[in-house]
Amino acid sequence: MASQEGNISVLVANPHSMTSELMIGALRRRRQFHVTDSARTAQEVLDAVSTAPPDVVLVTANLADGPLSGLGVLRQIREQSPDVKTVILLNGPERNLVVDAFRAGARGVFFLSQCNFKSLCRCVERVQEGQIWASSSELSEVMEAFSQLAPMRVVNADGMRLLTNREEEVVRLLAEGLQNRDIALKLKLSEHTVKNYLFHIFDKLGVSSRVELVLYAVSNTDRLRATGGQSDS
Repeated sequence: MASQEGNISVLVANPHSMTSELMIGALRRRRQFHVTDSARTAQEVLDAVSTAPPDVVLVTANLADGPLSGLGVLRQIREQSPDVKTVILLNGPERNLVVDAFRAGARGVFFLSQCNFKSLCRCVERVQEGQIWASSSELSEVMEAFSQLAPMRVVNADGMRLLTNREEEVVRLLAEGLQNRDIALKLKLSEHTVKNYLFHIFDKLGVSSRVELVLYAVSNTDRLRATGGQSDS
């Protein structure tokens, strides 16, 4: 990544020059941040990420390209530079935008109208550390959206399924809010077996918590398939 002297490198993508300059100036006053570049359009963001990948990209939902163009950038960054973490900047809480942002690959959602700059700094730090930045209500919305999805299959870039049928059942029940005990009862398994399934699922998908697992599933719905794949064993 493009971090310098142990700092967190940040790219700011905002179509409004004044807002962008204020954000960049504030970040640069913090020793832990190094602002690598700024961008106004989707192409400028992608060019900057390709040239010198930052640790974290702060992207407003609406770039100069038009409404919700920022969401398209999130998807492209996820495909082209999966190690780069992204945070979507929204003016206020909108359920569909929150769900779509995580689905597009965002690791955090930040509301400019409700939070101060100190909170934004914490958001960047937490996301860089590999955590998810979202409130409990936002996570609930994401989990609800995922639980309403039709049965699908998590696949890799080659179209090969990553989880067995049973593992996918465990993920869906977990997303519905069930605890290990309830999942075990639902699937007629022991709690120990459910824990083993979760261990293997975490390992296969490279996540470390239940929340990350649900967000992973939501953010990869465009890679899901309805049929085919490996059997449950």
